[in-house]
Amino acid sequence: MAIKPFDRKQQRSKRHRRIRKHMAGTAERPRLSVYRSLNHIYAQLIDDVQRVTLAQASSLKAAVTPAEGETQGVAQARQVGRAIAEAAKAKGIDNVIFDRGGFLYHGRVKALADAARETGLKF
Repeated sequence: MAIKPFDRKQQRSKRHRRIRKHMAGTAERPRLSVYRSLNHIYAQLIDDVQRVTLAQASSLKAAVTPAEGETQGVAQARQVGRAIAEAAKAKGIDNVIFDRGGFLYHGRVKALADAARETGLKF
């Protein structure tokens, strides 16, 4: 019997599909979707009913100096969390549904969520 190779992307994709079965964003309460690559982090506010992206933020052009004891990635995630929360506030959105995208709620994903909460988003 052959052993199947472990595929991280496939496992994350399965987790994300399983999570997405139970959540959908609306215009009043959009879905805050997070994607974490090796070097960057991305966040979008998505209205699943209309199938449109209401706002987005990413760390692609972020020049951040990390605080003492903080990594560059966590500092970037905090900045993206603040940016997406400010974009949501500008659109009049206070409540969102947090979609961690199949990633563990730890490290950069947690930093993004905490920064968005501190800036005023509720989830």
